[in-house]
Amino acid sequence: MAEPKTKYDRQLRIWGEQGQEALEKSSICLLNCGPTGSETLKNLVLGGVGSVTVVDGSKLELGDLGNNFMVDESSVGQSKAKTVCAFLQELNDAVKAKFIEEHPEALIESNPSFFSQFTLVVATQLVEDSMVKLDKICRDANVMLIFARSYGLTGFVRISVKEHAVIESKPDHFLDDLRLNNPWPELRRFAETIDLDVADPVVHKHTPYVIILIKMAEEWAKSHGGTLPSTREDKKEFKDLIKARMIASDEDNYKEAMEASFKVFAPRGISPSLQQIINDSSSEVNSNSSEFWVMVAALKEFIANEGGGEVPLEGSIPDMTSSTELYVTLQKIYQAKAETDFLAMEQRVKKILKRIGRDPDSISKANIKSFCKNARKVKVCRYRLIEDEFNSPVQPELQKYLTDEDYSVAVGFYILLRSADRYAANYNSFPGQFDGEMDEDISRLKTIAVALLGDLGCNGSTLTEDLINEMCRYGAAELHAVAAFVGGIASQEVIKLITKQFVPMCGTFIFNGIDHKSQLLSL
Repeated sequence: MAEPKTKYDRQLRIWGEQGQEALEKSSICLLNCGPTGSETLKNLVLGGVGSVTVVDGSKLELGDLGNNFMVDESSVGQSKAKTVCAFLQELNDAVKAKFIEEHPEALIESNPSFFSQFTLVVATQLVEDSMVKLDKICRDANVMLIFARSYGLTGFVRISVKEHAVIESKPDHFLDDLRLNNPWPELRRFAETIDLDVADPVVHKHTPYVIILIKMAEEWAKSHGGTLPSTREDKKEFKDLIKARMIASDEDNYKEAMEASFKVFAPRGISPSLQQIINDSSSEVNSNSSEFWVMVAALKEFIANEGGGEVPLEGSIPDMTSSTELYVTLQKIYQAKAETDFLAMEQRVKKILKRIGRDPDSISKANIKSFCKNARKVKVCRYRLIEDEFNSPVQPELQKYLTDEDYSVAVGFYILLRSADRYAANYNSFPGQFDGEMDEDISRLKTIAVALLGDLGCNGSTLTEDLINEMCRYGAAELHAVAAFVGGIASQEVIKLITKQFVPMCGTFIFNGIDHKSQLLSL
């Protein structure tokens, strides 16, 4: 068998060795292994999770052959959990796979402690009542939970955890941490040794743009009462001043300086989102605080002291036109500052751990270093209990979605999925599940949907007849194409939660197969 690092080479480039290690240590429980559950777990098994447990009490029927490629004719009449589990094991024999032939709803009722053994539970195709019960069980056991469901041409994915902190959030667009408008003493002193008016054309065209911008920003501030360019006219004038320093048309370093001039205008200090995190009550740490909040507490102290209002420097610089000597020197200055900041943070973390009665070395250097490098980008996601969302959705948001043409189908499906569960609780079948009763089913579903909207404080709101008819037409069928898409989204979110990299979705993800749209509802 291939070595894991070779086997998972592609994904290692995305979430690194620490992320892969977290996946390989994780244990996943899947509830219901129809197409939605099977597709979710397939992606996770291929990704190299540690172990999977499939819980499903049903037997394979002929109808399952048309929407789940993990089963075949020879398996009809056999345990669905056993069949799917065997197929998943074949996909990746490094993953431990086992199955339990029991209906998830019965397990939720009879053995809630069962779920505490897992890192994460993926609950597929559960109705509202079971979702609410399982959510409370997993919260109490501090087990991460993802709900996924496909239903005809619609489906949803919803994460539920008390809190999820992300250090390596990997945002798409983020400014380099260069401190061009707030250089520390060593960087300022180095910039002062370089003359932008040097006569030697070779030296002039190999001055790195970082130095050009630091010096030009200082020049500007001196002649503008200590302020930096702020208006559009100021910024244009600043660019023109850089251009005026060029002595030849082929000076790429000055072109880079003009293109990167916006980095000079970035506000000093920390962002409002980071300010919110360090002001969070959880940053007042105690002996039960997580590693993340201990490091946030240290960061708060660092910003107020050694950082002078800034977070620890990241320490890397982008590629730029420069002589090798100047680039290497610049690189060393940034790395030295980052190391100094890290050591200061490390000392603060140790002191805080000691103060709250924990081992001062219990947070590793690697974790503190990673936190320092990503301090500007840390995120905290908190999720409401599903019961709270179901009983008391955020009224302004719900009203906005119901009246917004772009969201009306997505929120319509959200209401109708919940209405279908109420329908099933009343009539022991889903709307449209049996032929010959369509008109009656449509009428009943409409009545339930209107009542649900009323319960949610949206009296007078209605859903279109077309959407209600469409929902009945689905008859609760799991279509493979929709299940594969919903399962793909669910597995992606599982990986985000386990690796603690990238920001997971906050809200209920709705797939709208009518308009081929996917939207996130924050309720």
